[in-house]
Amino acid sequence: MNKQLHIVKVGGHLVNDTAALQHVLAAFAQLDAPKILVHGGGRHATALALQLGITPKMVDGRRITDADMLEVAVMSYAGISNKKIVAQLQEHNVNAIGLSGADGNAIEAVKRPVMELDYGFVGDVVDVNSTLFTSLLETGLIPVLCAITHNKKGQLLNTNADTIAAEIAKALSSAYNVTLFYCFEHAGVLHNVEDPNSIMGTLTQSQMDTYIKQDIIHKGMIPKLHNGFDALKNGVKKVVISNTVALSDTNAPKTTLI
Repeated sequence: MNKQLHIVKVGGHLVNDTAALQHVLAAFAQLDAPKILVHGGGRHATALALQLGITPKMVDGRRITDADMLEVAVMSYAGISNKKIVAQLQEHNVNAIGLSGADGNAIEAVKRPVMELDYGFVGDVVDVNSTLFTSLLETGLIPVLCAITHNKKGQLLNTNADTIAAEIAKALSSAYNVTLFYCFEHAGVLHNVEDPNSIMGTLTQSQMDTYIKQDIIHKGMIPKLHNGFDALKNGVKKVVISNTVALSDTNAPKTTLI
């Protein structure tokens, strides 16, 4: 029987809120190993870009990454955000190791082709080094992945962290029973963004499609859900969307994709 593997993706709002991040990492530390953490940090990258006089651009919840914005993303995601998280996990006696996709050839991607829109230096994942992740997990190390990949030709690429979490989950699903947990500021996917208690307990792909057309689900939640359903179709046992409370309390409100 395969071991249970928890893959937790932490959203950018939680990464940038010091108190909230401490709660997330404390809950993550209590999860049984093996486990993997994937983090965003887009809001920190946006703030850093503005400080440097660079105007960030977003389309449908996805960042447009020109050459200047790529440098900001690498500084923010692979630098300060990743290392702060690793340091705080060490405080919780979690032997974390911070990685970008280039480290150990962890995640290879290709630059997204230009069609109706040019996303710039944005990467689409083509390969996950499952042997690397399995080896790290077997030695007791806890990988902490940021949202930077590479094309194996010397080019770093900005890649959606929700996608990275889903692709790692898919790649490791043959060796582990994988639960993919998208942790963000709400207790689940909401029927009404103005009502934090309007949580969808379960969600199917057809329901998602309907809610997108009705503009009930929109912006950054759309790519998160697309990635979650893709993971379910490709071997991942369970996909949950909720907040920190649900990491440590199985009875807490949450949205489970079915």
